[in-house]
Parts: sequence; structure tokens; C-alpha cells
Amino acid sequence: MGTYNEEEAVGTVLDDVERVTDGRAEVVCVDGSTDRTPEIARERGARVVRQEPQGYGVAVREALLAADRPVVVTTDCDDTYPMEQLPEFLDAINRGYDVVSGDRLYWGAAAMPDLNRLGNRAFAALASLLMGERVRDTTTGMRAYRREVVEDIAWTENTGLSAELLIRPLMRGYDVRELPIEYDERAGETKLDPLTGGAAIAKSIVTVCLAERRR
Repeated sequence: MGTYNEEEAVGTVLDDVERVTDGRAEVVCVDGSTDRTPEIARERGARVVRQEPQGYGVAVREALLAADRPVVVTTDCDDTYPMEQLPEFLDAINRGYDVVSGDRLYWGAAAMPDLNRLGNRAFAALASLLMGERVRDTTTGMRAYRREVVEDIAWTENTGLSAELLIRPLMRGYDVRELPIEYDERAGETKLDPLTGGAAIAKSIVTVCLAERRR
């Protein structure tokens, strides 16, 4: 988890992870918060890696590489993602998938702001066109990866890391599954401006797809 000022929700998310995994998950939070997020995370047993705020991708990439389990799961800390579906993600990895990606849009994502929903559908359409393969949700924050996928690919993007984390494995032939998930209204304020952030994500999708085609 990359965390930044998520004190309203991080405790609930970590309690849910504890419950659905029977306490067997190792949780790593890479945090640059100015509120009580790191204290709450530590109280719940998470390992907190402090980092100056440098953006979404920098934090999540650090968290991915800091974790040392055979399966690495990412999620946001705003209580939008269904931790009760974590066992489904792990089961799919155990059945042979390399990446399992949560599809927020499958059920409609009614809790998502209209502009964000429209943007996410546009990102998926753009990525699908450039890859030549249909994807439904390129920017979801809830995914599970075999550890070797995380270690074998050089991750370059920041705001667009969530899209890169799906696109590069797909274009390199890893076995990827999109799993429908519910999506809830976030707790706390969003940190991403929909216009500047959306432009950065679209640019990342184009950059990563072209780079993978040139490999």
C-alpha cells in the first residue's frame, strides 16, 4: 500500500485484511503522510516505510519491492476496495494466473464519480486499442501478482503506474485475469486531480504500450 493522509480509512482497511487472511498477511505501507496514518498502520501491525511524498507510483513501487512473500497484493487505503474478495485473488494465483486484476467497472461502479468512471472507460479503450487485447479496467488499485512478475519487470511510471502494472505483464505474455469487484465510495478526500491526473495516465498508457511494442 502506498499511503498519504488516509487516517479516516486505513484502520478499517487493515482490520479487514487481518480478518479475511486470519492475520497471515504481511502488510507494508510506504507512507508520506502528515496525519496519523503511519501511527494507525503500526498499531495494526503493518510495516511502515517512511518516504517523502513523490507521487502514487513511487510509493506503490517501493511497497511492491519491499514485500517478500511469493504473492504480492496491492490495494488502496481509502476503503473503496472489497477486502473480502482477497481470497478469490489468492485462489486465482494458486490456480496458475500470474496477475489477477480487480475490475471495478464490471458491475457499474456506481459509487465512482461520473467523470472518473468515464475516464477509466476511456483509459481501458485506449489500452485495448494499443495492445490489441481487450481490458476493462486499467487503473484499478487492487491486484495480486506472483512475486517474479514484480521483480522481472522494470517499472517506470508514477501517476500511471496502475496502468503500467497491467499493460506490461499482458504484453509480455503473462497469464492475466480480470476479476469483477465491487467498488465503494471512498473515505476521505481524493489526492488525484481528475484532469491533470487523467492526462498523465493517458500519456503513460501510450508510452508503455509503444515501449512494449518496440521490445
